[in-house]
Amino acid sequence: MDDLSWQVGNCGGLPPRKVDLLLERGHLDLVIRAAEERAEWFCAERAAQELCLRGAFGRANEVVEPFAALGWRPALWAKANVLLRAGRTNEALDLVRPDEEERTSEYACRDFAELLVRAGHVDEAVDLLVPHLGGWWIRSVLVEITEGQGRDERVLELIAPHAETARQALEKNRWASDDEEALVLQARMLERMNRTDEAISVLGADIAVKRYGTQNTLTAYAELLSRHGQLDALRELATGEHAHTVLDIFAGALRDCGRADEAETVMREAIAADDWGGYRAWLSATLLRDGRLDDAIVVAEPGFSWYDCSNLLAPLVHPLLDRPEELLHLLDHPLTVPHYGHEEFRHWWRAFALAGLGRAEEAIAVVEAHPDPFDDPRLVRAELLSTAGHLAQAEAELRDLGTVKAREDLFEVLVEQGRAAEAVTAHPAVTEQRAARAKTASVPLREDGYSAEPPF
Repeated sequence: MDDLSWQVGNCGGLPPRKVDLLLERGHLDLVIRAAEERAEWFCAERAAQELCLRGAFGRANEVVEPFAALGWRPALWAKANVLLRAGRTNEALDLVRPDEEERTSEYACRDFAELLVRAGHVDEAVDLLVPHLGGWWIRSVLVEITEGQGRDERVLELIAPHAETARQALEKNRWASDDEEALVLQARMLERMNRTDEAISVLGADIAVKRYGTQNTLTAYAELLSRHGQLDALRELATGEHAHTVLDIFAGALRDCGRADEAETVMREAIAADDWGGYRAWLSATLLRDGRLDDAIVVAEPGFSWYDCSNLLAPLVHPLLDRPEELLHLLDHPLTVPHYGHEEFRHWWRAFALAGLGRAEEAIAVVEAHPDPFDDPRLVRAELLSTAGHLAQAEAELRDLGTVKAREDLFEVLVEQGRAAEAVTAHPAVTEQRAARAKTASVPLREDGYSAEPPF
């Protein structure tokens, strides 16, 4: 159980991303075998889900049973899900039904309420959550799990008193209430019940008299107006004191209505009047989505040299990580200058853009010229070779390195070569991973706080 808990807490063993890679390649049997022979929890969990999708409920139960037999809660819940999908509802519910002590826990009741709704026991789920509705997040759970279940009237009745309590507290002090989110939930329920005008009126009244404390309520109201085409009201809200919070919602609503040019004009005028980074971030990201990379760069460029430039450069880079030619164009653009304190990111992005274009030697040269940003340039070298399609060379690099981390990276290289079984065998076991991470954690630090162990 300790190893299983460590796997979940540290994404250890074969993590979900690698398990999904095996399943995508059709290696369900291999995943099942890893669960059974290596006690790989993520393999067991995902195999059971896949088997259920195929209607093989008995086999799914067999896969999770050894883990559930330990009494480990995540495995018990996985087994309960299998039983529920197999139509064995009572068995599923009895397996994880909370006892009296557990019913005092919001988390235990949340989990069981979700299972009850899936089992069709909606009223029992609502009753289970009622004692915990003093917690704002449980109220959100109640609204989420009852959607489409025909219990909207009762849920609204349960939410309304908390909304009124919040209003009374907010009238005394805008920052006094922990229940403000109930205002948004009440409006959401009214909207869900096709009482949209009432939802807009109720929440709009709160906004009008500043009966809210956080921007979340303001944003929710703007999104409500947007969903129902209330552009005039949204324009008034977005062009006043709340522009920084909701102007992007108004511009997005214009685009949704086919008025993209007008949305761009609105944002450019806002930048001209108030050169706020949030306006530039929205417009540059939108231009990029429209395929106008050069225009996006021009809009974002004034912020590239800011100390906190992450909201301007990164939103341009991240959508291009799998479009290396455009990424390299961005990095080589004369307006894209090294930004303060973050030059190392440019080296990383450039190396992987070059590798994505198959230019492995140039990519590796970037890493060799600027090794500091990389924890282990040898691992990066192998990753660049793999990205460039040189899988055999990447494999040789990782096998030569031979560390636990190198063997973790080797897994995907071997899978890409069609050698999935060998990949699973090569991947370090949970015990090896735990030992390696414990060793890393025990490395002493120098006086400046950095590891005393050499980087290579």
